[in-house]
Amino acid sequence: MALDDELLNRVTWKIPNALALVGSAHDGERNGMTTSWITQLSMEPVLIGIGVDNDAVTHRLISGSGAFTVNLWDAENTRVFVKFSKPANDDGTTLNDRPVSTAVTGAPIFDEALAWIDCAVRHTLDLGTHTLFVGEIVDASINDDDATPASMNDTRMKYGGVKRH
Repeated sequence: MALDDELLNRVTWKIPNALALVGSAHDGERNGMTTSWITQLSMEPVLIGIGVDNDAVTHRLISGSGAFTVNLWDAENTRVFVKFSKPANDDGTTLNDRPVSTAVTGAPIFDEALAWIDCAVRHTLDLGTHTLFVGEIVDASINDDDATPASMNDTRMKYGGVKRH
């Protein structure tokens, strides 16, 4: 018995997911992308996994540079995620008017993030429509230890289930 697409969407949208901005850069091009497919995968070494659509600009940039950042945002300020659902505008100091800097890998870090993680890619796994990039944390910081990180439940956004055509 085949599962109904609507049911698959509804059930996968119930999986609790963090919501963050992924920073990427390669050959002078930078991007920020909203993502909800983030998880810790190992404790030694500390590895973070992100799922990225194979057609996304971010996929190309991470593939080229071997690095990405995960920028956690305050649950009280989720409007930022809407602007990063398409490729970002880069004016040299900001992405979509949000100030960015860099750390170890050179991938963009959002200065307003409540916490950020700088990762060097250690493994990739093609999983169909998306690639799992597994990054080892090479640098990190917390800017606001009291804020609650955003999750999909803090927005009306939905991502997952079956591919929409």
